Amino acid sequence: MIRRWFTPALCALLLLAPGSLTAASAAEAPSPAAAPLRVLTRNLYLGADLAPVLAATSPSALVAAVTTVYANVQATDFPERADALADEIAEGDPHLVGLQEAVLWRSQTPAGPGSATHVEYDFLQILLDKLAARGKHYEAVATVTVGSDFEAPRSLPGGGLQDIRLTDRDVLLARTDLPARNFSVANPQAAVFQSHVEICAPASPGCAARIRIERGWVGADATVRGRTARVVTTHLEPASPAVRLQQAGELLAGPLNTALPAVLLGDLNSAPGTPPHNAFLTAGFTDAWTATRPRNPGFTCCQDADLLNTTSHLTQRIDYVLFRGKIAARASDRVGEAQADRTPSGLWPSDHAGVWSLLQLR
Repeated sequence: MIRRWFTPALCALLLLAPGSLTAASAAEAPSPAAAPLRVLTRNLYLGADLAPVLAATSPSALVAAVTTVYANVQATDFPERADALADEIAEGDPHLVGLQEAVLWRSQTPAGPGSATHVEYDFLQILLDKLAARGKHYEAVATVTVGSDFEAPRSLPGGGLQDIRLTDRDVLLARTDLPARNFSVANPQAAVFQSHVEICAPASPGCAARIRIERGWVGADATVRGRTARVVTTHLEPASPAVRLQQAGELLAGPLNTALPAVLLGDLNSAPGTPPHNAFLTAGFTDAWTATRPRNPGFTCCQDADLLNTTSHLTQRIDYVLFRGKIAARASDRVGEAQADRTPSGLWPSDHAGVWSLLQLR
């Protein structure tokens, strides 16, 4: 997988800034001629398609849907996938990683009053542990809890019911092993968008109850060799183009409204040329992918819900690295999109491919 981090453009830059992409970078002296910032955006995939749960029209249908969905979460085996995801990060050593769907699955047995608290899968902690096992040092510098923090019962194989609780999070990871003179992070921020969708609560007759589906963003100011940029990651609403555009506007009026150079990482759920993507370009952002790979479609979405499709089904580009200000894109590529990236049991690392970019702070 290392080969995809070292494209010809990247190798050319290495000639200008020797050692900037190796493990030896921690010992480099600051250089006034180069301030490379390596970033990665990665949707981890929560493990299943929630559509059957959201479409349930009765309590029995809800239990059946949750049972099916959670079985898919177990089958898509995040601990196994996290090995592949950690390899992607470890091999590229990005300074910052924007994570979407860094979910927390919890349970309560038997089902009953109160909230489920027993941790079944903490995607964030599992990934951090896998990175630490590879000698890589990252921490979550900003986290936002989004979604509806949904909980509902499933049938247990031996009988009875168990509550299953899903909590969604967006996270910004940063390296912690570099000297402050080479790389540091400050001013962490996180917020939930005001714009959101509301849907009928599953198994709610006549839509008597509704739930709010929220999205958010996290960010921080990253300084590389004396040059600072604001880096924000987000996951825009997939179900409503209007809400998606409003959320893009909130980003532009909020954390991206800065005199600093700015970088936006994330799953924007927006194809090139659609209103949210165009809103960022109109506001002065450049798409790092088209700047560096103009003849490559760079599809990032989506593999099958069970992640077992033998041929890749990536047919859309909705994951991005965008930048504005005194920044130049030197290289971009995808991770997790090749057959060689699949896990030993045949799972894709995620239903999305990740996108990385090497940016030069000028």
